[in-house]
Amino acid sequence: MFGNRVKLDKALLAKIKRYADLAGYSSVEEFITHALEKEVAELEQSESEQELKKKLKGSATSPDPCP
Repeated sequence: MFGNRVKLDKALLAKIKRYADLAGYSSVEEFITHALEKEVAELEQSESEQELKKKLKGSATSPDPCP
């Protein structure tokens, strides 16, 4: 499934296998993909929020064109 190989610590991989099974994932790859997608989505949302805050901060300090 993975185009590139990723090395994982044996202890971490054992935990991933255990929790993937307990959570009902069909494979370790499915579990890892889901976890990574979830984390990336959270990071993207955080990044978007930071960009919005910067834009709002920038517009708050801009002079008002209409007195």
